[in-house]
Amino acid sequence: MADRGLEGMALPLEVRARLAELELELSEGDITQKGYEKKRSKLIGAYLPQPPTANGAAVVRCRLQHSEGAPGRVLHSGNIGVCDIRDAAVRERAASTAGNRPLFYFRFGVDQALPPERRAPVTPASSTRYHRRRSSGSRDERYRSDVHTEAVQAALAKHKERKMAVPMPSKRRSLVVQTSMDAYTPPDTSSGSEDEGSVQGDSQGTPTSSQGSINMEHWISQAIHGSTTSTTSSSSTQSGGSGAAHRLADVMAQTHIENHSAPPDVTTYTSEHPIQVERPQGSTTSRTAPKYGNAELMETGDGVPVSSRVSAKIQQLVNTLKRPKRPPLREFFVDDFEELLEVQQPDPNQPKPEGAQMLAMRGEQLGVVTNWPPSLEAALQRWGTISPKAPCLTTMDTNGKPLYILTYGKLWTRSMKVAYNILHKLGTKQEPMVRPGDRVALVFPNNDPAASMVAFYGCLLAEVVPVPIEVPLTRKDAGSQQIGFLLGSCGVTVALTSDACHKGLPKSPTGEIPQFKGWPKLLWFVTESKHLSKPPRDWFPHIKDANNDTAYIEYKTCKDGSVLGVTVTRIALLTHCQALTQACGYTEAETIVNVLDFKKDVGLWHGILTSVMNMMHVISIPYSLMKVNPLSWIQKVCQYKAKVACVKSRDMHWALVAHRDQRDINLSSLRMLIVADGANPWSISSCDAFLNVFQSKGLRQEVICPCASSPEALTVAIRRPTDDSNQPPGRGVLSMHGLTYGVIRVDSEEKLSVLTVQDVGLVMPGAIMCSVKPDGIPQLCRTDEIGELCVCAIATGTSYYGLSGMTKNTFEVFPVTSSGAPVSEYPFVRTGLLGFVGPGGLVFVVGKMDGLMVVSGRRHNADDIVATALAVEPMKFVYRGRIAVFSVTVLHDERIVIVAEQRPDSTEEDSFQWMSRVLQAIDSIHQVGVYCLALVPANTLPKTPLGGIHLSETKQLFLEGSLHPCNVLMCPHTCVTNLPKPRQKQPEIGPASVMVGNLVSGKRIAQASGRDLGQIEDNDQARKFLFLSEVLQWRAQTTPDHVLYTLLNCRGTIASSLTCVQLHKRAEKIAVMLMERGHLQDGDHVALVYPPGIDLIAAFYGCLYAGCVPITVRPPHPQNIATTLPTVKMIVEVSRSACLMTTQLICKLLRSREAAAAVDVRAWPPILDTDDLPKKRPAQIYKPSNPDTLAYLDFSVSTTGMLAGVKMSHAATSAFCRSIKLQCELYPSREVAICLDPYCGLGFVLWCLCSVYSGHQSILIPPSELETNPALWLLAVSQYKVRDTFCSYSVMELCTKGLGSQTESLKARGLDLSRVRTCVVVAEERPRIALTQSFSKLFKDLGLHPRAVSTSFGCRVNLAICLQGTSGPDPTTVYVDMRALRHDRVRLVERGSPHSLPLMESGKILPGVRIIIANPETKGPLGDSHLGEIWVHSAHNASGYFTIYGDESLQSDHFSSRLSFGDTQTVWARTGYLGFLRRTELTDANGERHDALYVVGALDEAMELRGMRYHPIDIETSVIRAHKSVTECAVFTWTNLLVVVVELDGSEQEALDLVPLVTNVVLEEHYLVVGVVVVVDIGVIPINSRGEKQRMHLRDGFLADQLDPIYVAYNM
Repeated sequence: MADRGLEGMALPLEVRARLAELELELSEGDITQKGYEKKRSKLIGAYLPQPPTANGAAVVRCRLQHSEGAPGRVLHSGNIGVCDIRDAAVRERAASTAGNRPLFYFRFGVDQALPPERRAPVTPASSTRYHRRRSSGSRDERYRSDVHTEAVQAALAKHKERKMAVPMPSKRRSLVVQTSMDAYTPPDTSSGSEDEGSVQGDSQGTPTSSQGSINMEHWISQAIHGSTTSTTSSSSTQSGGSGAAHRLADVMAQTHIENHSAPPDVTTYTSEHPIQVERPQGSTTSRTAPKYGNAELMETGDGVPVSSRVSAKIQQLVNTLKRPKRPPLREFFVDDFEELLEVQQPDPNQPKPEGAQMLAMRGEQLGVVTNWPPSLEAALQRWGTISPKAPCLTTMDTNGKPLYILTYGKLWTRSMKVAYNILHKLGTKQEPMVRPGDRVALVFPNNDPAASMVAFYGCLLAEVVPVPIEVPLTRKDAGSQQIGFLLGSCGVTVALTSDACHKGLPKSPTGEIPQFKGWPKLLWFVTESKHLSKPPRDWFPHIKDANNDTAYIEYKTCKDGSVLGVTVTRIALLTHCQALTQACGYTEAETIVNVLDFKKDVGLWHGILTSVMNMMHVISIPYSLMKVNPLSWIQKVCQYKAKVACVKSRDMHWALVAHRDQRDINLSSLRMLIVADGANPWSISSCDAFLNVFQSKGLRQEVICPCASSPEALTVAIRRPTDDSNQPPGRGVLSMHGLTYGVIRVDSEEKLSVLTVQDVGLVMPGAIMCSVKPDGIPQLCRTDEIGELCVCAIATGTSYYGLSGMTKNTFEVFPVTSSGAPVSEYPFVRTGLLGFVGPGGLVFVVGKMDGLMVVSGRRHNADDIVATALAVEPMKFVYRGRIAVFSVTVLHDERIVIVAEQRPDSTEEDSFQWMSRVLQAIDSIHQVGVYCLALVPANTLPKTPLGGIHLSETKQLFLEGSLHPCNVLMCPHTCVTNLPKPRQKQPEIGPASVMVGNLVSGKRIAQASGRDLGQIEDNDQARKFLFLSEVLQWRAQTTPDHVLYTLLNCRGTIASSLTCVQLHKRAEKIAVMLMERGHLQDGDHVALVYPPGIDLIAAFYGCLYAGCVPITVRPPHPQNIATTLPTVKMIVEVSRSACLMTTQLICKLLRSREAAAAVDVRAWPPILDTDDLPKKRPAQIYKPSNPDTLAYLDFSVSTTGMLAGVKMSHAATSAFCRSIKLQCELYPSREVAICLDPYCGLGFVLWCLCSVYSGHQSILIPPSELETNPALWLLAVSQYKVRDTFCSYSVMELCTKGLGSQTESLKARGLDLSRVRTCVVVAEERPRIALTQSFSKLFKDLGLHPRAVSTSFGCRVNLAICLQGTSGPDPTTVYVDMRALRHDRVRLVERGSPHSLPLMESGKILPGVRIIIANPETKGPLGDSHLGEIWVHSAHNASGYFTIYGDESLQSDHFSSRLSFGDTQTVWARTGYLGFLRRTELTDANGERHDALYVVGALDEAMELRGMRYHPIDIETSVIRAHKSVTECAVFTWTNLLVVVVELDGSEQEALDLVPLVTNVVLEEHYLVVGVVVVVDIGVIPINSRGEKQRMHLRDGFLADQLDPIYVAYNM
């Protein structure tokens, strides 16, 4: 391959050929770079001119000549030789002939007097341009184009001003191992082909992979220092490597691209001193805080210094995102409620077509040749009888030896035999299985064209319709199911196949062929002669002239993966053969080599059909042979002196790669080399390179004939073979930017983004062609506009089988002119090809409709994007060039996704660097953002039968999260430009105006209350007593043997129970112990550290009897002391406990060695062990002087990680118990089952206090026991015939998950829940509707009434505000608009409407409780159905925080707030929760209309993003739905970035599948861009005893890098 540096030299052809071979040797790694340089200079030394003086840069001019004769504009070309014709000889000839034939749209002459320093330098970059490994039989050759590679390199060079500092994703080691990072052998830096890894001539280059596995860590540490410095500008690790880039940059600078210095590497973060970062290798159980190698302290958004690698990365991400990337969004009107997605406004400067309206192009007349047969079968009969010995088809084995020669005689007799057997030997005489006109499947492997051809013609003779399809290899082939649907819709019942193929099909154990997924039931019929009966002498097939009956059906795979059948009639079949014969000048007995698939498309039309019409001899090369010997087709052309060869550009490329100095190759016999995929614009480079190398072997330029075809329109256009070698083919260098607007503009000013297209010849004989606008009415395009090519001819398909609607849109199109007049009375067929008809009737194709992606109104072709991606260090990284590009619709626009297979030996750093570069290149060249870039291990993408990538299947895997990439980079920040505007906070309207507004509009102020405690007359004996301790003494006297508490063990049997008198006596002994052993005074605080049970209750009342203040504390978990004990210690310290009471077992635990490792055990207060109680009674039982004194302290860790203790007075405690007694109608005869943690809130009150106050029996079930026996709680409820039961969300979830499949067996065990009238979930959050509903549904069969399940609501300031209770209406559910909620507004919508969120009422308001909804900022009252903070006034409000800091302002704000307007006298407590009240149509027990309270979420949990308020649970719900492997999710924000943590239930390989899905769902449903996705193991998200997620703990753990995540993705 001649170098650009040799343009001006007149080198002899043999020298050029030898140079080309040298390049290939270098690219194969057969010689070193040094050896190459040496041999090369030796070869051309003699021809080198002496350097002339440099006087002014020569400029290559491209003169434009519009076909209309427009004045020629002069364009300065940015690339020397934009036309990408590599061979200088061709170039010189092109220049010399330019005068006599205008090339398409421009002439181009090369200034021959280029001084050497102005020429493109000979650099390793240009030499590595043809780098290919022989093993890498790749698919990318179609896309290779030197000019494009250069353009991409230059584009990347331009990025040097905008350095990208994107944090690299972090991965768990086990995930990295699969790309064998540690086993990676360092490349041999001496060999030229491997030297991309090292930077030559530069001492401080990037660390090569030989430095082993510190790479990734080294990167991370660099990222922390924010060092984006690259290597010095004297050299650069450009993708060609080896310092070529700055020489390229010099050339660029002189060719009018403002780019004066060398482009540094934009993506590596390297510095002189690699820093090693230690990463803890500990197991997941014991997580030690890691030591950071060299992380700097950073100020985070909250002003908290965090020393962490993670936060440094996030900071870096934030900095990257702060840079202006895209122009800011335009202003637009925001409706009161809606967040409008921005509608893409058309760019006022976008190019618009200006040419005249095109005219339909007519092909030449289809000549009538007298001896043309009346039908294809007639041709077969003729040749089979008059020249039976003439060879028809030669097949090859995998060694390239002729396997079998099928003569015309054999083809004729065997086809007859097949025809006879199909018609007469299937089914019975009366009921044949197949009749003429029926469809049958042809299932033949690619290496058996002979059997397939016999079967095909057998079908034609029998007048049945063959449907050739691929051989199904497994039951789950990519796309095989869709083929099955096609067969089903065609009514296929019989499949013809060969013996070998039949044996190879998958079989069931009984030897039958299983029914493939989606396939109809088929009879498999083997067509080998030995299996068939001979037709009788008097039987002849009925051969008629070609008519409009269907001849065959060709399958076509659509963009979405569905398979359609294109029907071709017998007359179309014959006419197509005639048109091809005329266009290609076929004559009798010519030899043709066919490498293409003979079942469809060009391979079928030339190699099976047209060949028979002309009695030609086809040499068929199977794909399996091409894989072994890519040169085989060239060898066959020489061996058989073939006149014609049918290949794809891939085959030409493979031949080039495999080509060694083969002396005996001679291609002068070829008169036509048909390039089947010549319509792909990227095939041009293969054609040029092939010509370049094989010209010396007799290949003539005019022999290369690209053609364009489509399943619907058959052959659309083909370049005719000419004898005039002076006519170079037509070329166009088009601006890619123009193409995205569907406009033809020659060579844009940018110079980088151009597409070189070659013509695919003229319209077919007998056809008319035009191009119409791709969308909307089929209106003719202008001459400078890209449209879909449409063809009107007899030789096209006629329909999609069985799909009349789609057929009408594709096969019956009537193009119209701009005035609306139809172009022709005959219908046209859409070809699915995008292109235009150039001057002289030459057809140009720029892409396929199927590959079109419309992003923000601009059209991009998938193939072009593939080409750009491959031009970024193509062979260094992508395995065999396997790249898939498709678009997915997210947030009402298409988003581009690139999936590439990476080479097995590539390191993490390689892949990340490559990905960053691809993003930059595509951004520069196509001006479009890539949404997601995913890398998968080599050979894992689904394949088509011939080894390409199955695109729709890949897309399907991506969308359902089963692609299993090994690297993912998402760039939603740059791509998604249609998000709604961030909300600007309006100045608040004053509270008075709000109130007046509500009064004027007739809205009531949102307030509600439970029943008034004072007016309820009941025989409540306990009311006489002010203190619970007195109630217990009274019960011990009046009903001593009444059982108050029963504790169950995990087997469901009674572990222990307490009667009134037992509890009283036990409490007395504990009181004595406190006074005597503990020496405590009244008012001292005592920490009770007990497991859930009866000891805890006795200890509590013992404290009351002694006048001490109890604090219940959850004991440390013996298996997890390190994390649970510090919390215990903290509560004991913060509560100022003077003494700690516990059991003997826990006492030992607190003093154990493990405990000493976690906390300072010497600092514990005195510990009393209540297993050993004194035997005596106290002298007297303490009676408080005042009901407002402190009864107990209630400590709880909030979901935001704050430890808050509240003070409960004796008066509040009694009022609380009375309120619950009234709401739930609790009496001594009742039994209540409680499955809750008894340490804080309502759980503690129900467990310890209510039974003593109301006298009912509490059946206590410790939630921890459910882990061993999930059915324990429900079995107890059933066994004790309980009517009221309380549980937590974690208990309900455990039952739903653990008992889901056991309902039948539980029913058999007699579980009956029909007596339950209230099952209340005790919670401090928005009701979890999904969980309560699935619980109700699941246990409905066991008698549970759905209306029984409800929730309660409490918070720190008031432990229970709402509780469903026994009387009163059922809880109601409303649906609100989630988008309005973000704006702090409530908008009710219908169930199932988009963006609707169900909210369930949180139970009924307790007696004695008043609620008002207030604006949290202005403290003004709000109207009905308005979102605000819930404020509460009640006798059982807590009396304040217990704090050692004494933060009085917070205290008064939370516990004694007053409204700023309206009723300013009442003192309210602020709950800190957002919610709204809504008056319903239902009536309360007292006949009033019922007010329902809906809790939306905690204010301190809510996240402010884009000026809107988001509740984490809403985002988490969406994320959990996104993929089956996501078991739990938690979100939080950090420096305005949304961080999503997901727990993965599956293999670590699935971790990366979640990243795009999580990003998609949050964008779609919440209009938010996720900043960081963290994938962790199950159980990492901390959850408290109430089943609430501790998101702030999680955040701290993430920032301190303690989560040991499987994968962390930083979305750009």
